Amino acid sequence: MEQLREIYFAGGCFWGTEHFFKQIRGVENTEVGYANGNIENPTYQQVCTDTTGFAETVRVFYNPETVSLKLLLELFFKTIDPTSVNRQGGDIGTQYRTGIYYTNREDRIVIEKAINELAQHYQAPIVIEIKPLLNFYNAENYHQDYLDKNAGGYCHIRPELFKIARDANQ
Repeated sequence: MEQLREIYFAGGCFWGTEHFFKQIRGVENTEVGYANGNIENPTYQQVCTDTTGFAETVRVFYNPETVSLKLLLELFFKTIDPTSVNRQGGDIGTQYRTGIYYTNREDRIVIEKAINELAQHYQAPIVIEIKPLLNFYNAENYHQDYLDKNAGGYCHIRPELFKIARDANQ
């Protein structure tokens, strides 16, 4: 049986970030939720108050035999403005900050290396949080697979990037 790994990406609104990662061969499952906050079992309404410390985050389960963490990071970077603080697209607030949260300490080395390579392409500082995962709570059911259920739903990710995700490791 294949050994799946997990990594958590905060890239603004979690609807588009989840939909993006689902396109990548080797991503076996995704869940949207709230990461690294300061209360238990938050609701969307609580997270929207900007007082809970949570970031809208996508939990990504992937097969490292099919897709590497390095490639997942490179693709994630295409979907965000890594220099924007607490904002992606039209969404503003701390819940929309960018972050990469890990559960495996060895992943931090890969993440930091990828961030350092990314920084070479920007004048402004890279503001992506890199932290161990402290907690994660699944978002409400209506947020799960939102863009699959609502094809015309809001998404800050440019549509052509979904094809890039599908073609990335073919």
